Amino acid sequence: MGNVNCVFCGCIEQASVGVVEKWGRFDRLAEPGLNFWNPLAGECLTGTLSTRINSLDVKIETKTKDNVFVQLLCSIQYRVIRQNADDAFYELQNPTEQIQAYVFDVVRAHVPKMNLDELFEQKDEVAKAVLEELEKVMGAYGYNIEHILMVDIIPDASVRRAMNEINAAQRMQLASVYKGEADKILQVKKAEAEAEAKYLGGVGVARQRQAITDGLRENILNFSHKVEGTSAKEVMDLIMITQYFDTIKDLGNSSKNTTVFIPHGPGHVRDIGDQIRNGLMEAASAKVTE
Repeated sequence: MGNVNCVFCGCIEQASVGVVEKWGRFDRLAEPGLNFWNPLAGECLTGTLSTRINSLDVKIETKTKDNVFVQLLCSIQYRVIRQNADDAFYELQNPTEQIQAYVFDVVRAHVPKMNLDELFEQKDEVAKAVLEELEKVMGAYGYNIEHILMVDIIPDASVRRAMNEINAAQRMQLASVYKGEADKILQVKKAEAEAEAKYLGGVGVARQRQAITDGLRENILNFSHKVEGTSAKEVMDLIMITQYFDTIKDLGNSSKNTTVFIPHGPGHVRDIGDQIRNGLMEAASAKVTE
């Protein structure tokens, strides 16, 4: 506010308003700039008020409907109404204490009606209720409430730990569901890949056998035409003998095999040829019978 100034003039700063008294009674408000008053007529500048926005932080401790103790940090932004500066100057000795008292009253009337989750979701509703009450009360004293912000809601430390554990458990559960779905998709894709690989492998084996059969047929025909007096049976025996020795050679060159026991005798190759030929003939006859 300010001290009594009994000179003839004075300057009021910008964003301020002066209170001029005459013989100890309120006379008028002095606007920013150079102002004159007559001390001989009993006029003097009693004090000044700032019209800038002030901020007041209020910490309230209360409990919710589900018996959880919480601390609420509320920020009130207020200013003096220039036209009603005389009310603000004379009516309230300590406006901050008055504002704090009403904030405590309104918050402790609303928060116990909500559980903790509702308080977090509806904190703006609590701030709105405080704003409406303060505007109604403090307006009569020359103060305007600009904004009320519910800055923070701080539950008890044990409650915070419990909430974090619940949240962590829910996220772990969700992660397990996603992991299970991912494993399921991986298994399905793996099975599909194996099935496709087996199918393609079967197609490859069939094409390989077809190519071998076609090659053998072509070799037998060419050999029979170029070498007179040879029969298809003799050519087939020759080819099978060649394949037999190639197979033995491949087994011997393989690094994964150390010793291979193969039954062998002078007539063994002919026996193998007879077995292969008999098998082919039996398969052909069975196909004709069907």
